[in-house]
Amino acid sequence: MDGNKFLDNLKDDFRRGALAQRDALSVEARADAARVIAAASLPVELPPGVIVAGYSPINSELDPYPLMRALAHRGATLALPVIIARNEALIFRAWQPDEGLVRGPFGIFQPSSDADEVDPDIVLVPLAAFDRAGHRIGYGRGYYDRTLQDLRTIKKITVIGVAFAVQEIETVPRLPHDEQLDCVLTERELIDLRGL
Repeated sequence: MDGNKFLDNLKDDFRRGALAQRDALSVEARADAARVIAAASLPVELPPGVIVAGYSPINSELDPYPLMRALAHRGATLALPVIIARNEALIFRAWQPDEGLVRGPFGIFQPSSDADEVDPDIVLVPLAAFDRAGHRIGYGRGYYDRTLQDLRTIKKITVIGVAFAVQEIETVPRLPHDEQLDCVLTERELIDLRGL
């Protein structure tokens, strides 16, 4: 077995373990965490017109909508990711909290195709697991790694993993294509990784 295949298998094990921890949280604990995170101050400037991309939560993911609404109240323009095709980078479309969403691939809610396409300055990223070196385990499809790599070639962005504290693991096995997080925001703390 080659090294990358071994790391992929290891990631699968860590992913299953972290998702089981996340799934075990009560509905109340999840809602409390989303409220705490919405009240957190981000370690980045929010100049007028800053574009913040969130995500539509699926399964037991931490709900970023309260945080996104709080950022919109502070003047941020919001966006959500849209899956264009398998093995392609995501695109982001502008979105307001009062606007409806349509169901896209994997049943994920996203803005309709008539919403403007934008390039975010801050990207809130869902994840299965993270470590304190800024590495994340996603869901194994690579959408965010491709997307973040593309965005980082065109502008300076800040990538913030959003997760429950129980999703932290000691060390995420890292592959060459894995993109780094700048920060991780949990209900317990903001972990700023930019100085690493």
